[in-house]
Amino acid sequence: MMPSANLSGRVLLDVTGEDAEKFLQNLITTDLDTLAEGDLKPGALLSPQGKILFEFLVSRSPEGLILDTLQTSVSDLQKRLTLYKLRAKAQITLRAESVIRVSWQNESATSGDDSSVQDRRFPDALNVRRNYGGETAPTADESQWMALRIAHGVAEAPFDYALGDAFPHDVNLDQTSGVSFKKGCFIGQEVVSRMQHRGTARRRILIASGNASLPETGTAITANGREIGTLGSVVGNAGLALVRIDRVKDAMDAGTPILSGDAVLTLAIPPEHRFTFPVTTQEA
Repeated sequence: MMPSANLSGRVLLDVTGEDAEKFLQNLITTDLDTLAEGDLKPGALLSPQGKILFEFLVSRSPEGLILDTLQTSVSDLQKRLTLYKLRAKAQITLRAESVIRVSWQNESATSGDDSSVQDRRFPDALNVRRNYGGETAPTADESQWMALRIAHGVAEAPFDYALGDAFPHDVNLDQTSGVSFKKGCFIGQEVVSRMQHRGTARRRILIASGNASLPETGTAITANGREIGTLGSVVGNAGLALVRIDRVKDAMDAGTPILSGDAVLTLAIPPEHRFTFPVTTQEA
């Protein structure tokens, strides 16, 4: 039986009406023109300075679009979207209590469940799917879901970064179709595009493997006594780390141990991601 888990702390916003897609397309980082029926892609609403104010997963519904987002920030997101709506014919509605269930390693596509959407942050072969409102009993817990996210470098607030404190590149949204550099303007687009074209992203989410159980989320990561990042989601010896990749590369080149608490870390770029460690002067 495929693993499935009910997710806590997340809620749904429905964005409906004849202008719903055009309205969102001009605001958020995701390119809705490339969002197929049955797909789920990550996205964010940024500040004008390019920092992530709100994160979500966006998919289509018969009436418009669905934003799957954090319960702790949904009220502020709804207010912010309403502020931007102006004369657009769009309604932004918090969906009444709804079960959000995730499943993976489902060999039979949708198992006849047309209401599920495929999470495109993960490889197709994993067939990670989300279902909104199903009644099926879960067969896994949230720690197994977190372990899957860790294995593929899929970061989520608030575990892996704080809202208002990270650029899309920092949390690898550019690697998971969460930010488009081809569509027209969106809020914060100039800053994010500049980072893309100049290759100036210095912070990234990496996968951390420890020689012992990792300490709790939020623990500093250090090299030579200097803080180079922070530990995010943790399950046993594995976790995600938001780090300065230039300083990680320096530590690795020098053979300096990278530590978090008492654990010695090995840090790696997520398997499906395309960015690389910076090239040093000696290597160039």
